[in-house]
Amino acid sequence: MFGAVLVSGPRQVGKSTMIEKVLSEFASVRRVTFDDQLLLLSALEQPDTFLKDNPPPLFIDEVQRAPKLFYHIKQVLDKDKKKGQFYLSGSQQFDLMEGVSESLSGRIGLVNLLPLSLREQNMISYDAPFLPTNRYFEERGKVAKSVDYEFLWKTIQRGSLPEMVVEEHFDWQLYYGSYVGTYIDRDVKKLAQVADEMKFTRFMTVVASYNGQLLNVASLARDVGVSQPTAERWLSILVSSNIVYLLEPYYNNLINRAIKTPKL
Repeated sequence: MFGAVLVSGPRQVGKSTMIEKVLSEFASVRRVTFDDQLLLLSALEQPDTFLKDNPPPLFIDEVQRAPKLFYHIKQVLDKDKKKGQFYLSGSQQFDLMEGVSESLSGRIGLVNLLPLSLREQNMISYDAPFLPTNRYFEERGKVAKSVDYEFLWKTIQRGSLPEMVVEEHFDWQLYYGSYVGTYIDRDVKKLAQVADEMKFTRFMTVVASYNGQLLNVASLARDVGVSQPTAERWLSILVSSNIVYLLEPYYNNLINRAIKTPKL
């Protein structure tokens, strides 16, 4: 359907694993990752040559690290309308969407991969989208499984990233400590140019404590000790990198949907 497909989502959510699984039946698809510094340098300095050395069909992991490549992918797709030429994955949604909107709009299919849902963790095959109808609840009830307190608490505490679900012996504090460190070092420094990393880490902690509450940026700023514009900028970074999700209110009235405050 598209010349390129981009899978975005949080770090460690399984983007590369999913794409490799889907493409495993196609031996002709080459795989490169921009965690390889030599490949990254080639893509940054000579994107045309990089694509000639790595012709499609091509899977590029961590593609957001070479944003100029999007324009050159566009040129390839403009010359050859064949579908399924490029498979891309990346974690920094801000950089990804900026590159896509500027160069690949209308030429690329977008998939945002989230952590495992409770349905997936319980291996429930029913996947109809939620609708507030009696029929939906009747059909859903036929396959629903009861959730005990222990499972619910473990899910809240450990989260739903695939590794933490599958590897039950993993220490969640060590895992997420490393996760946050990598996130700040590889994503936040580039996006936000944060001078005080400890204060940004505190901001993340405070945001987590507001989970499920109505968004109040002024309170976040006050609790962390930063200005409201800084809090707004930092929050937008957390949202764009899939660390935070803002749940927008649902109203029949479209104006109310647009103006009412979302939940963190």
